[in-house]
Amino acid sequence: MVTRRDVASIVGLGAVGAMAAGALASSAVAQAADPNESTFARIRRTKKMRIGAVGGGAPYYMKDLASGQWKGFYVDIAKALADDMEAELEITETTWGNSVLDLQSNKIDIFFGLNPTPKRALVVDFSVPVFNNAFGILCKKDFKPKTWAELNSPDVKIAVDQGSSHDQVVSRLIPKAQISRLKTADDATAALQTGRVDAQCLITMLSLTVLKKNPSLGQFVLPTPIFATTSNAGFRRETDKTWRDYVNTWIDFNKGLGFIRNAIITNMELVGVTEADIPPGVSL
Repeated sequence: MVTRRDVASIVGLGAVGAMAAGALASSAVAQAADPNESTFARIRRTKKMRIGAVGGGAPYYMKDLASGQWKGFYVDIAKALADDMEAELEITETTWGNSVLDLQSNKIDIFFGLNPTPKRALVVDFSVPVFNNAFGILCKKDFKPKTWAELNSPDVKIAVDQGSSHDQVVSRLIPKAQISRLKTADDATAALQTGRVDAQCLITMLSLTVLKKNPSLGQFVLPTPIFATTSNAGFRRETDKTWRDYVNTWIDFNKGLGFIRNAIITNMELVGVTEADIPPGVSL
């Protein structure tokens, strides 16, 4: 016969078992969400590497609206990096403007395609350069300045996307020009197309892509002296620098093999830009 004491004992054991199971579950959750776990350790543990990608960022990033598949040279580079990390690549759509916030909030592990500006360097870390990108000018057809000095005039109207590296370079190099600071690079291109400005400052890679899509926009000019920025990967700032150091080693190794240059050239061809279109004096 089962007594009340037996029942109490059984219930007690069940409660202990439930508590133990709950403790184990809580421990597992705590382990999975360990705030002290480094990005490198988490990628190795979960076998997942998270990047951000910009939907309209060809040839850096291109999203096929029908299939949802991503292309672009930074997608190819990120896939190769994930493969070498023995991890699956997870892509989260973002914008150039939100990418730093996505890194800070731990939504992504890395973002390729950031210029290492001093302002950004206050809050995130950067890799070594992936490639160099010279600043160029998209100009209306009847306007072809040869130097930055020619652009530095109150008679020149130039558009940039506010807060970008384009904004910073024109602010430094041509402060006397009439600078229209617009929300996005597309807005700056629209200002040029509608004749509200004489030119738009844009890095060479994007300038060539925009002009291939819309040849009637004008012409591309590479003012002298040539000023260039670098395109780097950005990381969330953390004490453990293993992830950043690994990516730096990976980039240098794959630049030496020619893989990164080949990925860039191949994906530029997807948007109609060939290696022959790259102006003399510009090196990737």
